[in-house]
Amino acid sequence: MNKNNKKILMICESFGGGVFAYVTQLCNDMVDNFDIYLVYSTRPQTPKNYKEILDPRIHLIEIEHFDVSVNMIKNVRVIKKLRRIEQRIKPDIIHLHSSIAGGMGRLAFKNSEIPVVYTPHGYSFILMRPSVKTKAYKLMEKILGSISNSITLTCSESEDEVAGKLTKRHTYIETGIDLKRLSQSLSKIETQDNKEKFTVFTLGRITGQKQPEVFNKIALLVPEAKFLWIGDGEDRKILTAPNIVITGWKGRNEALAIAKGADAYVLCSRGEAIAESLIENMYIKKVTLVSNVMGNKSVIQDGVNGYVCDTPEDYAKRIKEIMHSYPNNLVNNAYKDVKTIYNSDVMKIKYIDFYERL
Repeated sequence: MNKNNKKILMICESFGGGVFAYVTQLCNDMVDNFDIYLVYSTRPQTPKNYKEILDPRIHLIEIEHFDVSVNMIKNVRVIKKLRRIEQRIKPDIIHLHSSIAGGMGRLAFKNSEIPVVYTPHGYSFILMRPSVKTKAYKLMEKILGSISNSITLTCSESEDEVAGKLTKRHTYIETGIDLKRLSQSLSKIETQDNKEKFTVFTLGRITGQKQPEVFNKIALLVPEAKFLWIGDGEDRKILTAPNIVITGWKGRNEALAIAKGADAYVLCSRGEAIAESLIENMYIKKVTLVSNVMGNKSVIQDGVNGYVCDTPEDYAKRIKEIMHSYPNNLVNNAYKDVKTIYNSDVMKIKYIDFYERL
């Protein structure tokens, strides 16, 4: 530990999936320049070897029952735990990741003189199907966004536009992936051949956020193509089209092998911060078709580096065009964007500058 380095206290309840990938990469990237403390709570999706993935210089602090509960006594206990941790560590910056940590943390540190950063990783009231609960989440974000010592740091320009309606203090740093690690993984992977049919795929949990009903409609509109969903989830029953194959959950290398052998990547979600799978497939040089929503529309410019679609018919029309003539200029433009914008080297430089200015 360098006594001259600023201390950053990272707090992350949602320690799984895309948030896990983002936070572990950020902690590893920052540990050369700052003393990093990570407060977290494990989930079923948390990799078993997560301690091996994190740099050994990172100080790990695990707390249990770190979730929103109807039992207010439990919530108050978590808030008190966070305050005790902050008092013991005396950080220079507190960075809250995802909505639960963002809610608990902003309440815990609302009277603190320490700068508090909140990264939502996709606002839950946008990602979920509309309901009374999503309206309540949006109201809570507005209330918490008024706390003066916090700044919302989003992962894309369009997510930042949403933040601007919830708080006065906000900015963004684009998500970036580790290209060196991805290149090393790809070099060891043998392409899984899908060439008996033009293959369209997506990746992730089959839930409302990913809009499986839209993916199913696209498949029905393009029966001559094969559609793959790499993943699984509670809404798999929605995927009824006869040309859809649900692969189930695959290890990273096997998922990359399937992606390398496919032709087009579809991301028809309700919203994203920035999906790392989208950036990865841009780098792999797959033509990408995305929904016209938060996150996606910041990365993909329609007809320039991919396609932005509003309806299942839009996706189907573009897929049929791609089957006839593959748009190599688009995939090359997307690849260049990843090399210059959406990579961890660029993200690291921006983060160091952001933390130092705080």
